[in-house]
Amino acid sequence: MHTLTIKIQDNVLEEFLSFVSKRKESIEITKDENLELDPYFYERQKQLQQDIDEIDAGTAEMINNEDFWNEIDTFTDSLQK
Repeated sequence: MHTLTIKIQDNVLEEFLSFVSKRKESIEITKDENLELDPYFYERQKQLQQDIDEIDAGTAEMINNEDFWNEIDTFTDSLQK
């Protein structure tokens, strides 16, 4: 079995649902709450896992706390100009 995400234009939704209902023994429709809350959920999840893997492998570029706050200060100062 395969899982797909399908975007359907409003004007063909009823036609699509009719087709699916005729094939209900082989097609199952479920709503993915993750995508309803965040359309980019799976892309974000993939990026987060990649970040975690890089941190675990020691290949992630890290900056120290002082440099981080200096960069934040510089950025906020640039917004006020």
